[in-house]
Amino acid sequence: MTLLGGRRILAALLLSVLLLTTTTACSTKAPSRFDQVQQESTKKKSGQAVDKNATQGSKLNKFFPAGGDGYQRVYTQEKKGFSEANLKKGGKTVAQLAISDTSSTPTTASKFANSTKKIGGYPAVEQGKTQTSVLVGKYQVKVISKDPTFTASDRADWIEKFNLAGLAKLK
Repeated sequence: MTLLGGRRILAALLLSVLLLTTTTACSTKAPSRFDQVQQESTKKKSGQAVDKNATQGSKLNKFFPAGGDGYQRVYTQEKKGFSEANLKKGGKTVAQLAISDTSSTPTTASKFANSTKKIGGYPAVEQGKTQTSVLVGKYQVKVISKDPTFTASDRADWIEKFNLAGLAKLK
């Protein structure tokens, strides 16, 4: 009889657990304040617009420098108005290379207005301790250090390896 009584208790316990998990799994939870903010920001179009005349990212790829001397260029992102590649050495990403069409973000070009520095004949700016950019027509060419051994001098050298003259002719 104790075996039968133990089975009844076990069955009742399992049935209780099953009912408890079913009711909590099927209940709808009230949306949190974060859910509401996510929905609102998804509906907004500000900050997401790309100028209809922006250059396709695939057209920008041909202006990137090739790898060599132990460096490998690996494209990581390409979309309308933007293209990006990682620069790797020994399997480690040492820098990020990018070209962006500033027609979608006209304020980007304004940071070059008072530039006294030039790289490859184009106005250049340093942004913080890890970024160097030049403005080539409506295109910003940027190199970002991802490793402390990749210096400002290295960034300037890699900017000059881009086909800046060809990019300047791109409309």
